[in-house]
This record gives sequence, structure tokens and C-alpha cells, in this order.
Amino acid sequence: MDAALDAATSALQSQAKALSIISDNIANASTTGYKAVGTDFASLITGETTNTTNATGGVTATAQQNIGVQGLISSTNTATDMAIDGNGMFVVTDGLGGQTYYTRDGSFQEDSNGYLEVNGYYLQGWSTDSSGNITASNTNSTSGLEAINLNRYSSDAAATQNVTLQANLPADATAGATFSTSLELYDSLGVGENVSVTWTKSSTNSNEWTMTINNPTNSSTGAQSGTVGGSTSYTVDFNSDGTLASITDSSGTAVSAATVTVSSWDDGAAADPITLDLGTSGGTDGLTQYASGETDPQINVENITKDGVAYGTLSSVSIGTDGTVTAKYSNGQSMAIYKVAVATFENADGLAAKSGDVYGQTSASGNYTLHVAGQDGAGTIEGSSLEASTTDTSTEFSKMIVAQQAYSAASQIISTDRQMFQNLMTAMGG
Repeated sequence: MDAALDAATSALQSQAKALSIISDNIANASTTGYKAVGTDFASLITGETTNTTNATGGVTATAQQNIGVQGLISSTNTATDMAIDGNGMFVVTDGLGGQTYYTRDGSFQEDSNGYLEVNGYYLQGWSTDSSGNITASNTNSTSGLEAINLNRYSSDAAATQNVTLQANLPADATAGATFSTSLELYDSLGVGENVSVTWTKSSTNSNEWTMTINNPTNSSTGAQSGTVGGSTSYTVDFNSDGTLASITDSSGTAVSAATVTVSSWDDGAAADPITLDLGTSGGTDGLTQYASGETDPQINVENITKDGVAYGTLSSVSIGTDGTVTAKYSNGQSMAIYKVAVATFENADGLAAKSGDVYGQTSASGNYTLHVAGQDGAGTIEGSSLEASTTDTSTEFSKMIVAQQAYSAASQIISTDRQMFQNLMTAMGG
């Protein structure tokens, strides 16, 4: 009877543990990236069981992790949401610079300082250059990772250094006619500036124009924002077929391109010369002189291209399948700033589950290996997506019914064993 009581007691304990695991699974049915845990039952034998003897022992129950099971991935409207499609886990730290953990929960949110975190754990990745190449010297250790901060980078302002102008000066304009065009550019501080250019047709040579560069004005206020120095006047000659013939500066020297030299900016920006490409001699890739065919001829500006960018603030981010975090700025510029790392393990089911839907490395899990998403067996990263819990509530309810019945049966064994013991004692006393 003692053996039966021990077996029934172990059954109660094991089924109670199974019910606890089932309850935890059901509670996390909506937890992003949660991996449902199973229960593994194993018999306990105190002796040897043969055809003529039976050694009772009972049962033991252990939690069986299934971390490698893929959950359903669904799209979201949050750019910083991520899901791993395939093998691997996100690397996170408990606070900034804290202990390293691993998770499949990709519901990352930007905190007040720009860091991406989930449940108080900060997402780790490699820093990159603007082309997405990893700049970290050590890519094999978590020590080479850093917390991803979307506010760390801003779009640097870059001064305009080169402008290309394609335009047609009307051959049918009257002698001495004056026209004006405007060039938009950026100074070294990223401030938008306008430089107007005056075009005057020669009174004596129908194939000759004078180009005059005026002082710049601020794009927003229209007030003068700097002073043009150097050669501010150029003579532009055309061939009889309307193609560009030559460009000479105010000293009469032939040049291949005009130069806009701002000797000083009122906002303190650097005074760099700007090359104004007007096309090649004998070509039509820049300035031309053809009849407009209009009663009121005007300059036809076909295209103006320039380099330089205004200073920009972060407007949005996107996550690539290889984990590249691309920041998009208000000035239209985009740049890669980080690459999210994916960690794999020899035995992911050996990881130790922690609160916050994260896991810690153990001797059973083996060492981690860091990967770029989509490489060397690691899964790809889906941006604006989340991985659902692998809990199947219908399956868990079925398991719960079985566990409940087994628990009740074990309780009945204990009751029966107690009644038999009482009957025995009564018989012995009688």
C-alpha cells in the first residue's frame, strides 16, 4: 500500500506540474514570440519489474521546451516591429550595457532616448556605414554589439559643390534682352540658398550672351544671405548651329565651366566655390541657343542637378530582411545605421527561460553564434511584422482535460489506499 501511495503522490505532483505548464501556455497565447512548453512524463521504478514481480515507483514530469517551432508571422503598422522567419533569436541586454539575453519577441518600441527595447530589454546590433557595411571590428562576440539607438545619427548637412544647368537661351530674343534664372543650393550648414543668374543678350553679336551671378538670398526669407566674390560675369558664345561654343570669365580667360564663388555667408557657413557646369563645347548637354518660336521668348530651363543636402531630422525607419536598419530623414536622405544581429545555438531548447519572454544561455544550450540575418542558416528578419505565440488553445484545453482526469484518478487511488489501510487496521484490531 505504501508503494501505491507513493506512486499516486508522484502522479499528483506530475499532473499538477503539467497543469501549471498548460496554464502558463494558455496565459501566453497572445504573447509575441512565445514558445509553448510541453510536458514530458517519465516512469520511476524502485526495483525490477518481471513477469512475476512488479516494482512500483510512479512518474516524474519535466518541462519540454520547443523554442525552434516557428510561429505565425503577421504584418503590423509599426516600423520597429520585427519577426525572425527561420532559425535564430534577437540579442538583447537587461538595460543598457547589462547582461545579455535572447528573445523571439520582436515588438520593439523606441524609448524616450531613441533606443529600441522590449519589456525593458534593449535590442543589440552592429554599427554600419551609410552603405550598410558592418564597421564593428568584432562580429563574433556580443561585445562587438551595441544598443540600437535611432536618435544617434542625424543626416549631416553637405554644401553644394557642383551644379549642372541644362537650358535653352532663345535665339529669337531681341538684342539687349534680359532674363533671369535661379539656382537653389545648400551652404555647409545645410541652409537652403538661392543664387539668381541674369542673362543678357549681346546688342552686337546675336550668338553672344552675358551671364551675371548675383548675391545669394535665403530660400525662406528672401533676404541677402551672402556675398559673391571672384568672377561674377561670364561671356557665353554659341555656334551657328545653336550648340555651345565657349565660356570666358571677366578677364577674358576661356574656362570649361563657370564658378559661383560665395566669399562669405551671413550664417557663418564655409565659403566654398561652386562649379557651375554649362555643358561641353560643341554639345547640347548644357546651354543651347535655339529659337523659342514664342511671341514672348523666355529661357527654357530643362534640368538643374546639384549635390549637397539640407540638414535633416529622422522621419521614419525601415528594417531589411538582412537586418539592416535604414533611417529616413526629412531632407529626403536615407542611410543605413545598424544591422540587427541574429544569434543561433547548438541546442536552443536548452536555453533557460526568464521573465520578459527572454532566454539565458546555459551549458545545455551551448555557445551562441552571431549571424547576419539570412546567412549561414540564420533566419531572415521581417520588418513591420510580429511572430505569434505557438500556443494552440484547443490543444492545451485537450491536454488540460487529460491532466485533470489523471489528477482525479490519482486522488482516488490515495483515497482508496487510505480506506484499505483503515480496513486493515480494523481487521487487525478486531
